[in-house]
Amino acid sequence: MTTPSGTGNLPLPRWAYVPGQSEQAGADYETLSQIAVLVPPRFRGYVPARHPALRYGMMLNDHGYFWEAQEILEAVWAAAPQGGRERILLRACILIATANLRLRMQKPHVASRLFGEALGELEALGARGAGGDGFADGFPVTALAALIKAKLARPLLSTADWVAFAAASRT
Repeated sequence: MTTPSGTGNLPLPRWAYVPGQSEQAGADYETLSQIAVLVPPRFRGYVPARHPALRYGMMLNDHGYFWEAQEILEAVWAAAPQGGRERILLRACILIATANLRLRMQKPHVASRLFGEALGELEALGARGAGGDGFADGFPVTALAALIKAKLARPLLSTADWVAFAAASRT
């Protein structure tokens, strides 16, 4: 197993799980459980941008582990404060990882719908304004929304159209 940079000693899963397509029997739950235990039952006030489970979930997506990213991000989302800006951004990120997975499964219409839902969440987040120390406050929401809009402007998405969170940081 390799260890991605920026996430300490957290290993990558041994394979990227794709429901109905993976040669392995299932997901690498052993590796994911090492990260899931890092998520507290509840975050107080906000989700810190540098929380290791959050960073790991984002990194998983950017390395093509879409199903795994969705699982970790859902665990962080569940612990995020109710009504907080981070919950909105995490929902958008979960939708993006799920859309990426659907692209890999060659379901471009489903992926387009999910990207559209993610865009709606990002727009809702932008309407709420900023003002805090959480994950949502330093994230390039506008750049990510622009990236998704560009993807949705294409007539038909392909497997190459998946969205990396880091790509929004580079725009």
